[in-house]
Amino acid sequence: MGESAKLSNLDEILKPFHQRASEAEARLQRLEASLNARKDAGNEEHLKTINDLQSKLEVSNAELISEKEKVILVLAYAQKLAAENEKLQYRIIHLLRALKDNDQKLEQVSAREQLESLKLQGS
Repeated sequence: MGESAKLSNLDEILKPFHQRASEAEARLQRLEASLNARKDAGNEEHLKTINDLQSKLEVSNAELISEKEKVILVLAYAQKLAAENEKLQYRIIHLLRALKDNDQKLEQVSAREQLESLKLQGS
């Protein structure tokens, strides 16, 4: 009987320790559950932020593509205008040459007329 009394006494002594250990395990489980819930909520927030940023990136990429297309169109139009400008400059150069030639011919005709009128006056 001595042993059974010792065991009973030992169980009584260990009972508060077992109870505190059980309580500690329960608190630990609640803390782990709370931490996991926060992680899940944090992950959801992160996923929401990531999705939001991805959608903004897609919009920005679409705008970038649109702007690049506009630049390509403007450059094509600028090249067309530059070619037209070169043609017009070429025409201006030739028109100026023709105008100078006509002015020289007009001066020659005018000089001949003056010579003839001087000859007529002198005769």
